[in-house]
Amino acid sequence: MKTSLCIDSSTSTAWRLACAAALACGMLLAATGLRAQTLSSPLGAANPKSTAPAAPGLGLPVGQGAGVHGANSPFAPLSARDDVVPWSVLTAVKTKNEKNRILPVFTPPQLALNQTTQRIQGFMMPLDPGEKQRHFLLSSVPLTCAFCLPGGPESMVEVKTKTPVRYSMEPVVVEGRFLVLNDDAYGLYYRITDATSIK
Repeated sequence: MKTSLCIDSSTSTAWRLACAAALACGMLLAATGLRAQTLSSPLGAANPKSTAPAAPGLGLPVGQGAGVHGANSPFAPLSARDDVVPWSVLTAVKTKNEKNRILPVFTPPQLALNQTTQRIQGFMMPLDPGEKQRHFLLSSVPLTCAFCLPGGPESMVEVKTKTPVRYSMEPVVVEGRFLVLNDDAYGLYYRITDATSIK
């Protein structure tokens, strides 16, 4: 039985990428023998009436916005660092509807990052199973459940590394060539290529 989602292509693709990341994360945890942890709700405790939009027909939350690091999360929020691009800059992007797509409208500070060497700090969302990753997403907040997006595409950066990076549930920092994506086929807004892991 096939289920068809009726959401715009950029949200659908970002949702599939995050589901792949969550699945890979679960497979990695199972392979390494780690026990599953109960994570916090993706919704902020300050507004219990808020709900994330659900993927039609599935009842699963679809990420949007900057994401919320829940107060009950077992993971500490990202520590402030002067040597990384702040997530507040990346998540300040606006969007516009164009035909059946939602496209980003970048601000001058975001556009100034394009084609420059930058550092980003975030939580890994693997896209493949395995202890070491060469292609993954970095998120401003940790995953809150196996099938939930932590936020929208503005809260994630696609990372392609020169050498594999060991998966970690702790925040990681990568440095590489930063790209601002105006109309990415996968619905992503940012990418870092030729990245290396930074301590």
